[in-house]
Amino acid sequence: MKILQVNSVYKKGSTGKIVYDIHQELLAQGIESIVCYGRGEEYNEKNVYKICGELYSKANHFLANLSGIMYGGCFFSTKKLKEIIKKEKPDIVHLQCINGYFINIYDIINWLKKNKIKTVVSLHAEFMYTANCGHALECENWKYGCGNCPRLKTEIGSYYFDKTAVSWQKMKEAFNEFDKNLIITSVSPWLMKRAKSSPILADKNHKVVLNGLDTNVFEIYNIENLKSKYTSNEKIIFHATPNFNDDKDHLKGGYYLIELAKILLEENVKFLIAGRFKENMKLPPNIILLGEIKDQIELAKYYSMADITLLTSKKETFSMVTAESLCCGTPVVGFNAGAPEQIALKEYSKFVDYGNVEELKKIVLDFFYKNFDREEISKEAKKKYGKDIMCRNYIEVYKKLIGMEKK
Repeated sequence: MKILQVNSVYKKGSTGKIVYDIHQELLAQGIESIVCYGRGEEYNEKNVYKICGELYSKANHFLANLSGIMYGGCFFSTKKLKEIIKKEKPDIVHLQCINGYFINIYDIINWLKKNKIKTVVSLHAEFMYTANCGHALECENWKYGCGNCPRLKTEIGSYYFDKTAVSWQKMKEAFNEFDKNLIITSVSPWLMKRAKSSPILADKNHKVVLNGLDTNVFEIYNIENLKSKYTSNEKIIFHATPNFNDDKDHLKGGYYLIELAKILLEENVKFLIAGRFKENMKLPPNIILLGEIKDQIELAKYYSMADITLLTSKKETFSMVTAESLCCGTPVVGFNAGAPEQIALKEYSKFVDYGNVEELKKIVLDFFYKNFDREEISKEAKKKYGKDIMCRNYIEVYKKLIGMEKK
């Protein structure tokens, strides 16, 4: 068996780490593995190809904003990918998260279909069935062909034209009659249900494969020294986010964390926030901004130190924060965001309606005084979110896809 993965990044970010973990596991099992990626630094590794230059990607991003078509262009990098596939002759091409302006998605899907190449498409976001936005939120235009996009500039990034209906039709045509050699995997049941509701992917073969992480990194740490740096006897709420700001409409919900911190000012609680942040925000004194934490062990220590991890996202297709926190033995509370309430360990997590800060406050205070067995939380989480489990599930998908032609 020979597998070729395609992703926007490699080793970096959640999907880049997932691709790396699958690649390493395949090699460890004696399975031939190739990775093609488009963005970030170039790695000098055997069977790992960077197929797109950074300037070329930026140029294609500009052209996409100009034309209103998000996933077209990229002629040369797409051609390079096809050449690698023809040279390597993999049994399966596994398309991971490919929305980084490095590949023509419509073209590569059509090409794989016409050449009868067995393909796995993993959904980490929604763009493969919306054909446009990564998070559709409350909008349901994607169920009917898009057009009249309510977030044209903020989500699509188009300077002038609403071409969302054109993009939708191009994606629909790409996937039309691509059935026998295709399996769609989703990283959560919530995401799979959404994909099955899409005219683009409704008639395909679907399966859920949860994301996995390194449970030798995300585990319980001794954090007495770290804890003494930030607190004497306060309760700690930890929040990890790519971007923390006070914009009420921001996808990650930082505004609501700030509101919760204000309400809990008299409750002997501190909020520690990991992630890039907007400058000059007016924050209550019980919020501490840690900045971006790139070291995964350091991040795991902050999870281990916290009494609770807080999730305030409007929508999540999985939530690595939830999985990481639980593996470190720390319960999770937050807003209903689609996937997290489905993939979390229900005994050690609780979610309320988005934006309901009063209800959020109640469950936070309730969780502070529950006598959770952190070792048990970590043990159960590792059974569910370990990268070995994820890799095993993907290998089962590959074997199923290869066996489909024999039936």
